[in-house]
Amino acid sequence: MTVTRREALAAGVTALPLGAAAGQPAAEVIDTHTHFYDPTRPGGVPWPAKDDRVLYRPVLPAEYRRLAAPLGVTGTVVVEASPRVEDTDWLLGLAKDDPFLLGVVGRLFPQDREFTRNLTRLAADPKFVGIRVTADEVRACRADRDQFDRLKALADAGRTLDVNGDHAAFTEAGWLAGRLPSLRIVVNHLGNPHIDGRDPPAEWLGALKAAAAAKTVWCKLSALADSTRRREQRAPTEAAFYRPVLDAAWAAFGADRLVFGTNWPVSDHYAPLARVVSLATEFVKGKGDAAYRKVMAANAREAYRLPRRG
Repeated sequence: MTVTRREALAAGVTALPLGAAAGQPAAEVIDTHTHFYDPTRPGGVPWPAKDDRVLYRPVLPAEYRRLAAPLGVTGTVVVEASPRVEDTDWLLGLAKDDPFLLGVVGRLFPQDREFTRNLTRLAADPKFVGIRVTADEVRACRADRDQFDRLKALADAGRTLDVNGDHAAFTEAGWLAGRLPSLRIVVNHLGNPHIDGRDPPAEWLGALKAAAAAKTVWCKLSALADSTRRREQRAPTEAAFYRPVLDAAWAAFGADRLVFGTNWPVSDHYAPLARVVSLATEFVKGKGDAAYRKVMAANAREAYRLPRRG
């Protein structure tokens, strides 16, 4: 389904880029968290599950572009959710000749003895911007020098580490940043708090602040609707519902180290894409034009070392 500008406005969505209405060049908007996959490929896909009626279908860039471009999105960084290295290769194939796909965050495991070999091969592709691991996998590197050295190899290759998990993702990101200061680290989905309209728990808040003290850690402003845990697209539409978490993230990371993402198509379980985009953009627009341009694009280019537009 394509969302036109008129339809977006009629739905109360004002996520279109700054400057567009004034005849100025539109602000760039980079969605740093999408997933693409195709269950009809030989061998299928390990994720999502076959019984997921929303997600288990071919999800490809053309569909996302049709939905996202009218909302002001100008490009995306794709995150591989599959544990199979060949699926990272498949994503890189999609991205090769598609300027809308700015980069691919692959999936490698620090405990895998083939890590360095696979990293070297993948890093030959300029659109390979890094890998995603779990907080538990970073924690395992504390006691295993070989695994730690593999993450050092990632830093040496000039690639970025995405970390997914609950508030422990902040804890482990902060620990790793103190030991690998050359590694750029992006914590996914605000550390996956439960957004319930109330003040976030102290444990999450403390971990958030500790990670933010490390200047090589970024925080992904993504999965907002998902974090309400209200499926069937029942995520609240009121901006105030999300403000306690958003305000805390802003106070910790500010305009320079927050990056925008959607988590599409997983977000379709919780809200339409237009609403997902507007939840973030309306908050960030309230911080001013300069902050908007940073959070919505410039910070992504810094965190993932993406080439500058134009």
